[in-house]
Amino acid sequence: MPDSIVLLSGGLDSTVVLAKALAEGREPVALSFRYGQRHSRELESAKAVAAHYNIAHNIMDLDLSTLRSSLVHEDEDLPEGRSEEDMGHDIPSTYVPARNIILLSIAAGMCESIGGEAVFIGANSVDYSGYPDCRAEFFQAYEDMLSLGTRSGVEGTPITIETPILFLSKEEIVRLGTELDAPLQLTWSCYRGGEKACGRCDSCILRLKGFEDAGMKDPIEYEVSQ
Repeated sequence: MPDSIVLLSGGLDSTVVLAKALAEGREPVALSFRYGQRHSRELESAKAVAAHYNIAHNIMDLDLSTLRSSLVHEDEDLPEGRSEEDMGHDIPSTYVPARNIILLSIAAGMCESIGGEAVFIGANSVDYSGYPDCRAEFFQAYEDMLSLGTRSGVEGTPITIETPILFLSKEEIVRLGTELDAPLQLTWSCYRGGEKACGRCDSCILRLKGFEDAGMKDPIEYEVSQ
């Protein structure tokens, strides 16, 4: 029986989290969202990852196109070529307002509906792009909210928010994924949706550096490799 929900974007981080949940003996359902993002390439990866593990996978349609973000509005420029230092100084245009709050709420509702215990999310607070909803204090506050606002919480079995890579560097995430034999070759992290990852956006830069620091070659193709 399913016991948890894994938010699966199709990217490196969420795929490693799924691999870890499975390695811990969890029986997860993967949950992805078509929320109005620029491209569907990451959802193709999510489908491939879920199929690789032969687990149930739900893709939910959710229109967030009214929210201001360069991830959902092509008339806004995506940040490119930024240094890690620059990435940590501000909240970038790729931030989708309240996205994790919204997605976690749906995931928690689904988790409670199946009688599950936990929601897994591939958030990271070390090598990240300045998102406020990828911090430990946010997830603690969210758990507290679930304990008060859900039936399972009121009845004494609150749903937990599991963030197994929250404090890992991108290098450590790559190494963990390799140790778990996660299908990293199926993943997609680029903010753009071409045939090859761009190699210039924040997500590509952090991913490429993670593989480089781990002494490994990224198994996906790039237009530009830093």
